[in-house]
Amino acid sequence: MTARLLVAAVGMTTVVLAALVVPLGIANARSERRDLESKVERDAQALSSIVEDGLERADPAVIASGARVARAYEARTGGRVVVVRRNGVAVVDSEGGVGRSFRSRPEIAAALDGRISVGTRPSRTLGTDLLYVAVPVASSGRVHGAVRVTYPTSEADRRVRRFWLVLGAISLSALAAAAVVGVLLARWATRPLTKLESAAGRAGAGDLTIRAPVEGPHEVRSVATAFNTMVGRLEELLSAQEAFVADASHQLRTPLTGLRLRLENLERDVGSEGEASLAAATAEVERLSDLVDGLLAIARADHVTRPPGDVDLAAVVRDRVDAWAALAEERGLGLRFGSSSTPVVRAGRDRVEQVLDNLLSNAFEAVGPGGEVEVSTAATGAYGELRVRDDGPGLSDEEKLHAFDRFWRKRTTPGSGLGLAISRRLVELDGGTIHLEDAPAGGAVAVVRLPLASGAAGGTSGSGS
Repeated sequence: MTARLLVAAVGMTTVVLAALVVPLGIANARSERRDLESKVERDAQALSSIVEDGLERADPAVIASGARVARAYEARTGGRVVVVRRNGVAVVDSEGGVGRSFRSRPEIAAALDGRISVGTRPSRTLGTDLLYVAVPVASSGRVHGAVRVTYPTSEADRRVRRFWLVLGAISLSALAAAAVVGVLLARWATRPLTKLESAAGRAGAGDLTIRAPVEGPHEVRSVATAFNTMVGRLEELLSAQEAFVADASHQLRTPLTGLRLRLENLERDVGSEGEASLAAATAEVERLSDLVDGLLAIARADHVTRPPGDVDLAAVVRDRVDAWAALAEERGLGLRFGSSSTPVVRAGRDRVEQVLDNLLSNAFEAVGPGGEVEVSTAATGAYGELRVRDDGPGLSDEEKLHAFDRFWRKRTTPGSGLGLAISRRLVELDGGTIHLEDAPAGGAVAVVRLPLASGAAGGTSGSGS
């Protein structure tokens, strides 16, 4: 936008300058030419009055005096003077052409007919244009001869060119000033828009505390005010929603905990015929508790504002695998960790840990005793990759398509169906992706890709278990 405003300002200035400067330059050139013609014509008229008596009475002394004046004129101005008799033969020529006939020259013929002739013709000898003025030498209504003055236009042309150069310099200065003013105006107009764009980007990324500065032109201030009002309203609505989910979840936890304790206390009083119903009721309470915990986790995931940092992915995974090792041993599962590199990713460490915990929890539920879960890390292109593989029954294509939907789960799998949905949200907050694949030997593989930290390079690492 800055460039377009600058082009518009310079373009408008160019049009205005062209409308003013070009006519002014043309008018000056015409004025210079008219001034030169008038000057030369006056000089020719003055010379005509000097030689008039000499031509009328054929007085050599007067003609000789006119010749001296003509030579002095040429020496002073550079203009050539030719005086001819009625028959067109030169009696005075400041360049020594006395006795030569000039009758064939159109301007001489016109002057001998009693008309003043003015014009311009090129001179190959001088390499410039020559202005000629021919005036009749007459008295008492009779033409006795003619005086022609030819004058080089080089000096007038130089003045015209100099004037054009001055106009050009003024125009360039005006364009430069217009460009500077255009840049300043463009920055004044676009700086608030840039800040507004930045604020909109941060708001889109989830930071609803951001506000755009209300500055610049009136229209931009109006947009910034409307944006701030909208973001403030969204912040209020989301905060209210988050508070409602958190409050509702917390409020539900207490009665659910009490209900579970009451059900556990009933185990002593329920006979064998009621054990199945009691176990089913206890399972439902556990599922509701998991659902409440999941809702709290989603509320937290949807309102994460902690910025990402540099995280050693392999180190985080190794720590979490060690933490889950005891549960794996208790359930008779094999839990292994392997790493072909140690990628450093740009992410939130707590978010990576929560995602891995969710994936391990799902993997543990998918495999039975004697099953195996393998976790690995690697660097692939611009991403660090985390893979969690299990040798369970796997998922169909339809199931993989809906696996990340909230509250979706396989009928044979316990839980709230929120783990993968929460994981996807947390991964996307750090600019990553997550998807499910089929394991080569059967089972499923959860693949998480997170952007590598700037300048990070993965190094080779061994594997552990």
